Formats: sequence, C-alpha cells, structure tokens
Amino acid sequence: MRLLLFCIFLYLVGAIQAANITNTTTDDSFKAPSFTTRTIWTIISSSVLTIFACVYSAIHPNIPSPKDRLRHILRRRLGIMITTFMAPEMIVIWAMRQCLSARQVTRQFKDVGYPSIRPGQQSEERKLTLYEQTCHLLALLATGVLSVLVSPWRFPCALVRWIKAFFSKESEYSLEDYTWTQTHSFFVLMGGFMLYVDGEPYLTLRPDYILKLIGEGCIDVPILTARQIQDKSKGNMISKGLVMLQMAWFLMQLITRVIYHLEITQLEVGTLAFAFLNFLIYALWWHKPLNVQCPHPVYWKSTESMPESHIHDIDEREKLDHFGIFGPIFHPVLELIGSSAIPTSLKLRVPTFDGSIHLKPLHRAVLTHSGFVMAIIFGGIHCMAWCFAFPSYQEQLLWRISAIAITCAPLVVFYAWMAVRQAKRLTFPKHILYSIYIIYMTLYITVRVVLLVLMFTTLRSLSPDAYKAVSWTSLVPHL
Repeated sequence: MRLLLFCIFLYLVGAIQAANITNTTTDDSFKAPSFTTRTIWTIISSSVLTIFACVYSAIHPNIPSPKDRLRHILRRRLGIMITTFMAPEMIVIWAMRQCLSARQVTRQFKDVGYPSIRPGQQSEERKLTLYEQTCHLLALLATGVLSVLVSPWRFPCALVRWIKAFFSKESEYSLEDYTWTQTHSFFVLMGGFMLYVDGEPYLTLRPDYILKLIGEGCIDVPILTARQIQDKSKGNMISKGLVMLQMAWFLMQLITRVIYHLEITQLEVGTLAFAFLNFLIYALWWHKPLNVQCPHPVYWKSTESMPESHIHDIDEREKLDHFGIFGPIFHPVLELIGSSAIPTSLKLRVPTFDGSIHLKPLHRAVLTHSGFVMAIIFGGIHCMAWCFAFPSYQEQLLWRISAIAITCAPLVVFYAWMAVRQAKRLTFPKHILYSIYIIYMTLYITVRVVLLVLMFTTLRSLSPDAYKAVSWTSLVPHL
C-alpha cells in the first residue's frame, strides 16, 4: 500500500510539472504532437529508478537461516545486487533454473498425489521416448514464450480478482485448494520447509528429503496452501505489476523517441538492457514468494532414529575454501550447475544459486542455450548505441569495443564449451580451466564497468533533441 501511494504521489508531481512546461502547438496538434522539455535530472532519475527496480525489486532471494543475523542477510542481498548489476544474465539463468526445477518438483508431487501421500509411496519416473522429448521441448518453449507475453496482463487481471474478492459474499477460506502448485515448488526450493527436532531447527528440507521422510513415516505430510504461502510473501501481483508498469513506461517512451526522431542517451540504452532481462525475471518468478524470512516448520516424529540415519548427505562444510579470494567469483556458477564441489545443503538454508535439483538432460540443454542467448541479447542491446553521438571519439571507440566484447564473449565461451564436450577423451587440468575462467570474468567485469561509467559521462554533452520529450508520455503513470 505504501508503494502504491508513493507511485501515485510521483505520478501527480510529474503530471503537474508536465502541465506547467508543455509547449502549445497549432491546431494541427493531432499531426504534430506537443513536446515538453525534460532536464538532465529527469533523464537520470527515470533511468536510475528503472535500474533500481531491476536490481533490487526483481530479486527473489531464498529464505535465510533462522540463525542468520541481519548483517549476514544484508551482505548476501548486497552480493546478489552486485551480481545483478554486473552480470544480470546470470540472474536470468538462476530464475530459469528455478522455474524448470519447480516444474519438475510440481510434477513429482502431483504424481504421488499430494496431499494424500501414504508412507511407503514413491514416485516412479518413466523414461520418455525421443518423440515425447521433442513434444515436451516444444511445449516447454511455447509455455515460456506465452508466460512472457502474458506477463503484462497479469497486473490488471490481479486487480480485477482483488476487486471481485472484495465484493464477493463468499469467504476466501471456503475456497482453499490443497493441491501442490508451482508456488509450493518455488517455496520448497527456496528453503521453505524446515525440519525441527526436539523443538530446534535442524535441517532445510529439499523436495526429495520430504518425500523420503514421509515415505519412511518420520514426518507428517506438510499441509500448506498456495494462499498461505503467498501470505508469507512481502510482495503480491499488484506490487510486482507496478514495477512492470515502470518498465513498460520506460520502453514506451523510448519507442516514442524513435518514432519522432528524438535523441536517446547511452544511459537509456543501458537501462533498456536491464529492463529487458528484468522483464524475463519477473515472468519466470511470478509465482515465487518474495522476501520470505521464516520457513514453515515440519516436526520430526520418529522416536527410534535420527535424521542422519535416513539422510546421508547432510554437510555443513564449505568446500570452496581453496579458491581463496576468487571464491565469490566461482560460487555462483558452480552452484547454478549443481557442481559437487559445493554442499547441496547448508543445513539451515539452501545456497543462493541453488543447483541441487538434477535437471533432465532436455532441461539442461534448454537452460544452457537460453543462458548464452540472453547474454548475447544483453550485449547486443548496447550495440544499439553504435552510431549515437558521443562527446569524444575516444569514448565512442571505447563504447563500441566494450559492446562488442560483452556480445561476442558468450559466443566464444559457447563454442569453446561445445569443443570441450566434443573432445570427451581429452582431459584438461582443473587449474587451467579455472585460470581461463578467471581471465574471462576479469575481462567481462572490466568492460561492464567501462559501459556503466560511459553511460553517465556521456551525459555531459547532449544535443537539444535529447532534452525534448513527447508530452503525453509524462501523463502515463510511472515513477
């Protein structure tokens, strides 16, 4: 509600300012639209607010450990924000991996008939034929494309459902649905179910842990509805829709500038790249709860054994200490690919970029290729400023080199990865692979910093057209 009131306030202020500085036109205004004069502060504030929505508001972190202090939670959140700022395509891969894992977990729990799971009942996974795998791949791609296209309509639909529920005479509690949904799967993947032994938090339950312990009669079936899970969330469809509305407005005003041949700044091009990937993140994480702080308790009821006798891979030790100062660089990637070099469980929470769910080969192929495509698109958007006006030739050359670097680097890595996969008999020393990865990440971060700096330094010398804006765009609600 506070976010909604803040957005309304900013909209009213912008509308009043637009009304005061709108330039009047002749009677042919329907042919030649009226323009307003925007300031350098307007350009920076609209872009920075959009980037902030991409870097902060779109992130759906996992549930922290009950023993984590506030500084640990903030430090982890800051690390995710820095990763989003420097390599947003990695967050898209994380969201895509969680979405694919959630689909897999949803099917797994529906196969066993949740919530009517009986002890000793196990899900059987049937091996798909080549034809079934092809159909499943096409259905997966179609679902992903449709989810992105439908995302802008989810906000008005959520608003309509809220109004309908407000005037409905039937209580929402009488419509509770206890079936396992995509929201349940996201909740368990982010560490939503905590095993308690003797009244103390003992272990974060992964999906396979839950089914295994229920099958062995060690815990009761955790009964939780999607509505109860969303009640723990700090965001809803309306708050998510407001952020998407800001991104839609930003994209709309860029399109109007192209139509009326008004200059676009390099900062707006960089912001467009963030907004594009952020739109995908929201589409993938639409059903994931936001900023849940406390997991749902599941109590150990067996008096004859302890969890260690049923779960054998509980490990609290960090296995990447030998990376030293490069640990923060290697952790996200190794977590995303589900490497055995990291613990699959941190006991009281799941890793940030958790990759413990073993995806099917088909899903892994989709994830890998989609990740490279997203990285190429992100870099390609920066190439849109190839022929823009720059304060100096050196800055223009630096922008072009950096844009080409972040666009082509994923292609080089992709072909190198394919070559290594084809040469399965060849073995490469790990230290060589790690050195190549460190060099690649160093160069990538360097060119990203260069582009971020140039986005702001090029604002010092703008043409008069850069300060013009189509007047009606300021009347559209935005931050």
